[in-house]
Amino acid sequence: MNPERSTTALLFIHALSPLHAGTGQGIGAIDLPIAREKATGIPYLPGSSLKGVLRDRAQGKGWDKDTLFAVFGPETEAASEHAGAVQVGDAKLLLLPVRSLYGVFALVTSPYLLERFRREAEMAGLTPPALPAPLGQGQALVAPNSRLPEGGKVYLEDLDLEARPIPGVGEWEDWLTRTQAPVAGRLAVVHDDVMAFLLETATEVVARIRLDDATKTVAQRALWYEESLPAESVLYSLVRAEPSRRKEKALPAEAVLALFKGLLQGALQLGGKATVGRGLCRVTLGG
Repeated sequence: MNPERSTTALLFIHALSPLHAGTGQGIGAIDLPIAREKATGIPYLPGSSLKGVLRDRAQGKGWDKDTLFAVFGPETEAASEHAGAVQVGDAKLLLLPVRSLYGVFALVTSPYLLERFRREAEMAGLTPPALPAPLGQGQALVAPNSRLPEGGKVYLEDLDLEARPIPGVGEWEDWLTRTQAPVAGRLAVVHDDVMAFLLETATEVVARIRLDDATKTVAQRALWYEESLPAESVLYSLVRAEPSRRKEKALPAEAVLALFKGLLQGALQLGGKATVGRGLCRVTLGG
């Protein structure tokens, strides 16, 4: 496939309720942890999950078989016939909501998270602001009009960090309003090591039980702990569209992307635990 015939876009995923993209089982204190990248430990949502949900929505909207197979690929038993025309990458974390003593909560990121976001945004033809200046482990970069600092400090969970207001963070806040997340006045950039600590301690962990139908008490061995990304988390995913390979349905890459974009209207349910309200997300095309 000629790469010049393809087109690339960036999706923003804003979690409206806790997002549980699980691994199925855990080996630690959490029975159902979320999926994390092997090397970095950063939470992510598999691209296959997002693609599967959009395929289901396309079927619900009454797409004909040829259009559906051209965009998303044939059914599994006929997968060898041709590939689908759209490729959906894993959704990577950009902003993690963390409890703040002032401003209710902060949307926290780090130089590394911004750097790799910027790399993929540029692949989609976007131009995010420049990366902020280096900072120490005990500092937090905020916008000059941020609602987070008080007395020169930013308080995130049990951490108190020196607030460093800089215009560059304000530029990122303005740019990230396209995610439709409540970024204004709440963006905080912390050291990568502090971010790694928050990624382990600031996710949402809840205890779940199952009641015995007869006694209405907790059934034996029916207590478990499950982890989610908190509501207000922001992730992004790179999407690439190519011309259709299906003989019965010729579509240029631009038409494939337009069809894909039409599926993003309204909230999507991503990840597991849908019956208890997890995974309600707003997905928008960033460019």
